[in-house]
Amino acid sequence: MIPAAMPTSPSRMPDWRRIDTVLLDMDGTLLDLKFDNTFWGEIVPAKLATERGLELEAAKTHLRAAYAAKQGTLDWYCLDYWSRELELDLETLKREARELIEWHPEAERFVLTVRSLGKRLALVTNAHTTTLAIKDEHLDFRGHFDAVYSSHAFGSPKESAPFWRALLEAERFERERTLFVDDSLPVLRAARDFGIGWIYAIARPDSSQPRREIAEFPAVNSIDELMPEVAIERRNCS
Repeated sequence: MIPAAMPTSPSRMPDWRRIDTVLLDMDGTLLDLKFDNTFWGEIVPAKLATERGLELEAAKTHLRAAYAAKQGTLDWYCLDYWSRELELDLETLKREARELIEWHPEAERFVLTVRSLGKRLALVTNAHTTTLAIKDEHLDFRGHFDAVYSSHAFGSPKESAPFWRALLEAERFERERTLFVDDSLPVLRAARDFGIGWIYAIARPDSSQPRREIAEFPAVNSIDELMPEVAIERRNCS
């Protein structure tokens, strides 16, 4: 039986005494989504336009429709799928642009702080395993985590219930004592439906873009706002 998720509100801060496991998204939560938005929105269209002799805007229009048709599926995140579909070497293209890959502001400090508390720490991402490897090679973050999971290994995206069942089988966490942070509302809804006790949204996953208004979940601009000392200070002041 799935336990009911704890009620959430935008002002609710984590009580770290009641949290054993921390599950963190990668792109838009730990890493700045500016890279992915630039890669898929600018670099890939430019390459496609060059290869097919298209105007840049025509390439962007084509890609927006192609992306939308796969959104929410595992293919949407799959580098192999898009390499075949677009007939482009996207792995090489990503490696050429890897200098643009950056931590989201203060995210690494958050990870190291939580790790120092002795919490179980897992990276949980929809990113394709090749994309995960390229980003880890550049920033060397895998060693910060007790475990790293790509949804591609489970055959289902984080937006789906089968993913969460497979993750629980692999990780064996207590749902009500688990904290999860992500920038995707469909993913957060799936986590809530699964009974994850502490759920937070990133309202500004791309540091170059303005904050999104999110009422459905407690939301922070960046993950450092959930830092244990910050949470304790805010609870004491409330």
